[in-house]
Amino acid sequence: MINKESRLYSILCSFFVFQVEWFTRRNYQYVMNRILCLYPLIACFLSIQFNIQAKDSLIGTYKTQSLKTENKKPFYYRTSSPDKMDSGKKYPLLVFFHGAGGRGEDNQGQLVDAGGIEAFEKQKVRSKRKSHIFAGQVPKGERWVNTGWNLLGHSMPKISDSMEMALAAVDSYIQNPQNQVDPKRVYAMGLSMGGYGTWDAIQRRPNFFAAAVPICGGGDKKLAKKIAHLPIWAWHGDKDTVIKPIRSRDMIQAIQKAGGSPKYSEIKDRGHNSWVDVWNSDELWDWLYSQSRK
Repeated sequence: MINKESRLYSILCSFFVFQVEWFTRRNYQYVMNRILCLYPLIACFLSIQFNIQAKDSLIGTYKTQSLKTENKKPFYYRTSSPDKMDSGKKYPLLVFFHGAGGRGEDNQGQLVDAGGIEAFEKQKVRSKRKSHIFAGQVPKGERWVNTGWNLLGHSMPKISDSMEMALAAVDSYIQNPQNQVDPKRVYAMGLSMGGYGTWDAIQRRPNFFAAAVPICGGGDKKLAKKIAHLPIWAWHGDKDTVIKPIRSRDMIQAIQKAGGSPKYSEIKDRGHNSWVDVWNSDELWDWLYSQSRK
């Protein structure tokens, strides 16, 4: 009886162990399959986190500054100097006008907007080209130029608070001898809302900038003669429905009629994000940094 019970107990134990092992193996395989299914998501998450940390680190290399005046909101901006500056030498300055997505009061959005800060690094603006960068931030609800983006034309309005304060801050930055800025090599560049800002800035100060790159924006074509002498390379996507390409076409044609020789790139099958082509164009960046005001 005891032997029978022992054998039965042994059989039951063996069966139980088999079931546990079978369940463990199956459960292990299930868990591993789940992990393998989730791996792309985990890798994507880690990649995003890495990119965010890298971007935050990059933003930290730009100095935070602000300009405050009575009866106006504070104007926040960031600046960055060339990686190395030699004593007694002067260096160019890129004034960047961000798009609508960069508005706010965090003093970061203007650099993150549309990948601007990554583009500046990719094109080695601070290292190879030895350039300063100025990037001001328009407060929420405001614009570089107070005009509708869906209009097919506009007359230059009264200068906006953001544009007025940006130009004042740029003046102050240039006048500071510690920055060693070459006043003959100040460049304007902007996209979308900032494309309007670029046209507006050069039309208000036609003899201040050495060259301009307005991207998917628009200006006052009646004032084209004021900037006919200025090296300009405008960009627009031919499928842009946010800001019609006719805004850039009209400006280029008006400048040509006024005797100027602007450059224009209309990107085939490109929507509103024609800045992508600017970021990737070595030719554009080489051209820009070869310009100097006479």
